[in-house]
Amino acid sequence: MKIISLLMSLPSNSLRVIRRTPPLVFAMAVLSLGGFIGASSVLVRGLKMVENSITVTGASTESFESDIAKWSIQVKTSGPTQIDSFNEHKKSIKKTIAFLEANGIKDTPKQDLYLGPAMMKEYETKHPKTNEVIKTEWITYQSIEIKSRDVYNIQKTNSQITELLGQGVRVIPSRPEFTYSKLADKRVDMLAKAAKDARVRAEAIAVQVGSEVGGLKKVNTGVFQITVPNSTRVSSWGSYDTTTIKKDITAVMGVTFAVK
Repeated sequence: MKIISLLMSLPSNSLRVIRRTPPLVFAMAVLSLGGFIGASSVLVRGLKMVENSITVTGASTESFESDIAKWSIQVKTSGPTQIDSFNEHKKSIKKTIAFLEANGIKDTPKQDLYLGPAMMKEYETKHPKTNEVIKTEWITYQSIEIKSRDVYNIQKTNSQITELLGQGVRVIPSRPEFTYSKLADKRVDMLAKAAKDARVRAEAIAVQVGSEVGGLKKVNTGVFQITVPNSTRVSSWGSYDTTTIKKDITAVMGVTFAVK
């Protein structure tokens, strides 16, 4: 057997180490050794593995600002009849649109405002004992979808939306989502910087052992972490925070270099 022949050919000092090795550990080592024999990047010399490569992790982090905001507002009204609910709803929608326009939110080349269709639903309240209908209420609801490049204005208007409650308008705003339209270009740049960082780290390690870093052998691109500024959050699947305008983006890359 190849493995046994290899072990028998080892120096006597190496055999003494083997005899002192616990059986289970030795068995695992033999199995591992068998796997290493077929690997071209590993040479065995007296139970020592000499590799001709080094793998390091490079990283790059930058800060940037979002340039797109998405925001939605739902307007709801109620009334005892379908007609009453709808008539009240038209007033609420008119006040909401006026509020948005007063804050500079309307259809423009850099901004979209979409008013979705109005939906209606009837709700009945029944007597718990007789099951008789004691109250009927009609709910009318409608959503307003907004996409804007004026991210700071969306942030400001969202903080003031409760002013509509004082006018008798029931609104349910979503949390604005802030994203970046040039993220693809940003990722390419970040990967390049992460690769450069990996080489600097590899050279710093190699010089300590009298070696020299050679060409690139393998690259494993990691996930991107887009987080709030100064966050320590890390996800194995990557993350993309949309709650803040200002963000940090971190690229991580595993790089294997040849070693001379």
